[in-house]
Amino acid sequence: MAQGSFGGRKVREGTVVSDKMDKTVVVAVETRVRHPLYKKIGRRLRRHLAHDETNDAKLGDVVRIVESRPYSRHKRWRLAEVLVRAERPEVAARDVDLELLGEVKPQKEEEEAAAPAEAVAEEAAPESETEVPAEAAEEVPPVEQVLTEPEATEAQEAAVAPEPEAEVEAQAEEAPEAKPEEAPEAAIEEPEGEEKERSS
Repeated sequence: MAQGSFGGRKVREGTVVSDKMDKTVVVAVETRVRHPLYKKIGRRLRRHLAHDETNDAKLGDVVRIVESRPYSRHKRWRLAEVLVRAERPEVAARDVDLELLGEVKPQKEEEEAAAPAEAVAEEAAPESETEVPAEAAEEVPPVEQVLTEPEATEAQEAAVAPEPEAEVEAQAEEAPEAKPEEAPEAAIEEPEGEEKERSS
């Protein structure tokens, strides 16, 4: 540790673990300490708030901090220099174009892929409308069930009671064929016969 160049002040090297505050960074300084009784070497991690006037240090950078006057209640160190810059993308994550990474297909490719699928769906739709499956044809109710109540009652009455003209025709067919002319002649002849008998 080079204390001579900073006028006998304490100098530490550590990693920036937070840079969210303005003109302040949190530096984690790791030191190795031997236990006095067990002689085991342990790791001690201290976090120091350091003043960074230009907001130069970023998360993950290895920096050198120097003891200084109190800047605030907990800030007693200042940033001397950035030793190693952390590897970061030059562009912020939200500005990275996902097409360049290949994670997302370009919109033109998606639209082109969607267009043939829509065309196939449109071609299939008219065919399905014209063709009626056999099951659908069987499910169509008869005309009598489709009729409204007044029409249905009229249709039922017509089916149950035959028309009067049909009844006359049916009775005429069932009855033995008798000439209507003969019946009145016979009725006329009887009185003539009776008159003959009376006259004789």
